[in-house]
Amino acid sequence: MMFASQITPRSVGGVTLAQSAALVPPLIVVALAEPDRYAILLAVTLGAALIWEAIFAVLRRQGHGIHGVTTALIVTVLVPPDIAVWQLAFVVSLGVVLGELVFGGRGFGFVHPATVAVALLMVSFPQIQLPASTQALAVATLPGALLLLALGLISWRIIVATAVMTVLALFVKDSGVDLTALSIALVFGLIFLICDPLSATATNPGRLAYGALAGVFIVVFSSGGPPTAEAIVLAALMASVFAPLIDHLVTLAHARRREKRHA
Repeated sequence: MMFASQITPRSVGGVTLAQSAALVPPLIVVALAEPDRYAILLAVTLGAALIWEAIFAVLRRQGHGIHGVTTALIVTVLVPPDIAVWQLAFVVSLGVVLGELVFGGRGFGFVHPATVAVALLMVSFPQIQLPASTQALAVATLPGALLLLALGLISWRIIVATAVMTVLALFVKDSGVDLTALSIALVFGLIFLICDPLSATATNPGRLAYGALAGVFIVVFSSGGPPTAEAIVLAALMASVFAPLIDHLVTLAHARRREKRHA
């Protein structure tokens, strides 16, 4: 998560462009199954996200951004292809408004609007199940992950802490952990939801704590079984809620150490 002093339209716009580029391969992989259907879903998610951004920009007399593109791409990858169009438009609208725009726009909130949208889908329409991640989706996520790591937009500390804590927590529940299956299930949500630079922690110690907390939440919401897409979404949502508090505590601890050092 960026601090307020770090947020500029240019920096947030750069994050949006980089994430959008990183999301193209995963979107292509899932869309290959039903290209026509996913074209419709992408049009609906883009329309809902960008229309609400335009409405709030007009009301606030601000420039109109395109930050809703990443939200639309993530949601399109995560939802099942047979979802009703009105359901998709409904949850994306709520996710963008409640997770982003009411706080002042992208970069000022503490949760990812895509996470909010998919979580609302799960709560509002419990009969809808998110599709499980596939090996092809996991592989398609890796180039984008490397790009975001190289640009410094996601933290390796969060990735390592989340993965390690998830494995440890699963071992406590069940010693038979399939690391390959775990990686396939985890990678997309970890890179694009849990590691999101605007909703994750910003301090290095905080990133380790945040990743560990996300790993615990993943196992808790999976009820001790293999991680599911639903569990990862809920874990990302809950961890991001605690991210500001974690960074605040780290900052306080650092300030107290400096006071003692210079006393």
